[in-house]
Amino acid sequence: MKRQVITHYLHYALCCSAVLAASVVIPTAATMLPGISLANAYASEQKTTRVPALREKVYSQLARAQKLADEGDVPGGLAALDSIQARSSSMNSYEIAMMHNFYGFIYYNQNDLAQAISAFEKVIAEPAIPESLRLSTTFSLAQLAMANSDYNKVLHFLDQWDAINSSDKPDSYYVLRAQTYYQLKQYSQGLNAINQAIAMSDASGKTPKENWLVLQRAMYYSLNQTDNVVTVLERMVKLYNKAEYWLQLAAMYGETGQEQQQLALLEAAHQQGFLTSKADYRQLAQVYLYNGLAYKAAALMRHAMEDGIVAASAKNYAFIAEALLQAKEETQSIPYLVKAAELTASGQYDQRLAEVYVNTEQFEEAADAARRALDKGGLDFESNAFVALGMAQYNLQNFDASILAFEQAQQHKQSQRLAQQWIQYVKREKIHAETLKTALL
Repeated sequence: MKRQVITHYLHYALCCSAVLAASVVIPTAATMLPGISLANAYASEQKTTRVPALREKVYSQLARAQKLADEGDVPGGLAALDSIQARSSSMNSYEIAMMHNFYGFIYYNQNDLAQAISAFEKVIAEPAIPESLRLSTTFSLAQLAMANSDYNKVLHFLDQWDAINSSDKPDSYYVLRAQTYYQLKQYSQGLNAINQAIAMSDASGKTPKENWLVLQRAMYYSLNQTDNVVTVLERMVKLYNKAEYWLQLAAMYGETGQEQQQLALLEAAHQQGFLTSKADYRQLAQVYLYNGLAYKAAALMRHAMEDGIVAASAKNYAFIAEALLQAKEETQSIPYLVKAAELTASGQYDQRLAEVYVNTEQFEEAADAARRALDKGGLDFESNAFVALGMAQYNLQNFDASILAFEQAQQHKQSQRLAQQWIQYVKREKIHAETLKTALL
């Protein structure tokens, strides 16, 4: 039953790399890319020692390229930079770095990530640039490589950043590492990284970002650490109160054998209006069945069908019928079995209907349903239809027809012994009935 109540929420939402890729946040150009503001770059250069000066002539040329790009004239901006590059032999290392920085900015805004990465790599290749520029550019390169799905390169740039960074690492560093390791299926390393980011957030009294917990949950799930998946989902339910997290947590409760918690959570989710799809309703109905609440399972599916949430299909009619049968409501189950049988080419539901008719002592209907089942065919256990037909015919005092039906059932191994017993019994009853009839003449 545990596997039956696990829905697509686990196998899609918990493991879907597309969801995780969407959580990779690339900041805007103005906040991510270094040195975009030429004036700021110039001011920074004036305060930095052992860095060549950004001369006024080069500054004005770069400013012109930036102005053209900002006004939407990208070809003009690139042409201006090309003109500067043609005279790069007369430029110092810092000026060359700033030129490539602007190439990278323009390519990034055009979503040409490969060209942007190439340009920014040329920035950090220059020896005489401020360390702040080298740090920010290297980290931006790691982010761009992630956006370009070049995961090994992400780690390469982060390692480069590590080598030159002397300050505390920000949480974004750990998140980027975690996202990269997840894409490379290096889940243990990724988990260490995302746990570090979340721990930093917790220590500062902040709420972890939602996509961090999504990533942490996915890591635990990929490592089959289901108890930890449950713990993370419980936190997500409290923090974000989203329907998807309630349903995923319910599914995980089922997976980890916590059926009572699963039932309570699904009922609470239902009360909040979080159940919206046919899969949601079927999951709750199955959990009701598993916990011995068969009548509630039938009622839930019936209302969902009436509201158009689940289809009026043979499968759903049969589910309601079987739930009612488990609830000992045989008579109520009959209309749903009739509907299921009408919608099905095979005779499986007609056979089940025949058995229910026998149990409710509707023998004419039982015989008709059994014959329909045999005529339609496609039965997993054809012998059961013959047994139901034999029992119906016996109760209708059609002894010869009953014996014939049981003789057919006798040919099937699974019902051979039962059919033999019935044949002997019906023959005795036939003789008894004939003797009694003769005595009354």
